[in-house]
Amino acid sequence: MKLRFLLLALFCALSLPGRSDPPTLPKEALRVMSFNVRNSGAKDGGNDWKSRKALFEETIRKFDPDLLGLQEVLADQHDEIEAMFPDYTMVGVARDDGIRQGEWSAILYRTSRFEPHRSGNFWLSDSPEEPGKKAWDAACVRICTWTALKDRLTGGELLHANTHFDHVGTVARINSSKLIGERLSKLAGKEAAVILTGDFNCTEDDAAYKLLTHRDDGLTLADSYREIHAERSPDEASFHGFKPLIAGSRIDWILHTLQYKALDAGILRSEGSRQPSDHYPVTAILQRLP
Repeated sequence: MKLRFLLLALFCALSLPGRSDPPTLPKEALRVMSFNVRNSGAKDGGNDWKSRKALFEETIRKFDPDLLGLQEVLADQHDEIEAMFPDYTMVGVARDDGIRQGEWSAILYRTSRFEPHRSGNFWLSDSPEEPGKKAWDAACVRICTWTALKDRLTGGELLHANTHFDHVGTVARINSSKLIGERLSKLAGKEAAVILTGDFNCTEDDAAYKLLTHRDDGLTLADSYREIHAERSPDEASFHGFKPLIAGSRIDWILHTLQYKALDAGILRSEGSRQPSDHYPVTAILQRLP
């Protein structure tokens, strides 16, 4: 009876959605995190950036991602985060002017693991090369940042893209999904795998999600979380607004092409009342297939 209890406890511990490691990992496993940082300009009282940035850094270091997609990063945060993580290379521009005005959807990659090839940005609008343009029914300017890398451990080519969809515009989210799918397919070509991270401001019930995960143009994107947690739970919220909230659906996703399979995926929830952001970071551990 005691052995049965211990085995059951072990099974439950390994099944928690927030755990960061499956029982065993191959050395080439790729650790990916997506994290909306909550911009430093928000009036959050005791949850302002200054009060939580140490926990933010600790949260990232604890998971230790190889690839990290951040959203809502303002210029002061950009500079602090870049200084926090000197072992990473930071990629991206601010969305309002293509330089430092407005929010970044920045990418950080582990410099020792990846050989950079090229990187760029496009705006989620009908003029994707034009910085600062609001489009469709969006409330804000929106951007997608990408970087093409070679994984030194596997030798595989990889395109990581990171974005933040509009929180108001339904049409904007749908058109953003279409644009991102088309752009990533062209940027990746036939060889490179694709990983897409972001705050998509909608759930897997929405058309924007379905347009990304059920494409008919050869770019097939799998949802890493749903690979691991096949049965949908009522407690999958990734946005909490600094409240003790877990009920709800994910709006933050890590999607990938079929050159990878998910070994693990989670929603990381800090213990206690203090949270590093108004979103829980989401994570995935991916393995490159031969």
